[in-house]
Amino acid sequence: MEQDEISRLKSISKKIAEDILVMTTSANSGHPGGSLSIKDILAVLLFKVMNYDFNNPEWPERDRLVLSKGHGAPALYAALIEAGVYDRSYLDRLRKVDSPLEGHPVKSKYIEASTGSLGNGFSFAVGMALASKIDRKGNMVYVVTGDGELQEGIVWESAMVASHYHLDNLIAIVDRNGLQIDGPTEQVMSLEPLKSKWEAFGWMVFEVDGHNIGMLLETLEKAKKSTGRPKVVIAHTTKGKGIPWEEWEVEFHGKPLSKEELAKALAALENGEQS
Repeated sequence: MEQDEISRLKSISKKIAEDILVMTTSANSGHPGGSLSIKDILAVLLFKVMNYDFNNPEWPERDRLVLSKGHGAPALYAALIEAGVYDRSYLDRLRKVDSPLEGHPVKSKYIEASTGSLGNGFSFAVGMALASKIDRKGNMVYVVTGDGELQEGIVWESAMVASHYHLDNLIAIVDRNGLQIDGPTEQVMSLEPLKSKWEAFGWMVFEVDGHNIGMLLETLEKAKKSTGRPKVVIAHTTKGKGIPWEEWEVEFHGKPLSKEELAKALAALENGEQS
């Protein structure tokens, strides 16, 4: 892969990270930690892997993206701002009355499903993939889930459906950052051995560093070309990625930065990019 393309996606991811912090601080609300952990995933999906036209969001042949971990909405909104769907004034409109940037995604021409009640977005995505198969369409469906979200039974019921119908047009990406609102996932409700669980449900499993743009792109492209079964990419990520004092901190799950902390965090992102 050409280095220029990786550099372009890294730049987009950095802008997404900055905007996540700006909008959550402006709103004094939201979930910055788990939004930062999916910034690279969304950059690669929306700006490279998916067959999608931001100027024609209701194009029937488009690939679909469902953000099942709906509390990661700031990352999705930041990506849409980067794509020009919303102008930069919307950075001050997160969770405001009459704003389309609600606390969790709400169905619109740019957002495929209302999500936030964990597990439901995953089942929506399975239904979309099944409908695409029935209609003999060639579009792919991508669904981003949290790892704590996998403790919901509806995920595994839907996973069985996807396997039963051989939905190889479905790719799930698990944001495996190891933390949820109540603490480490392995203490709250152990998920391991996670790879074996997905395999037991009939899925093809890939694992990747969820912050390595080149590896993410390579893995997602490989998953897209694989046929016969639904696919899941376990992306090993870091909650609060890019903000050294917030990485791996469970308290950062739903705690926005103060204005003073924001300035320090934006400088940390800039320094991290330069290094």
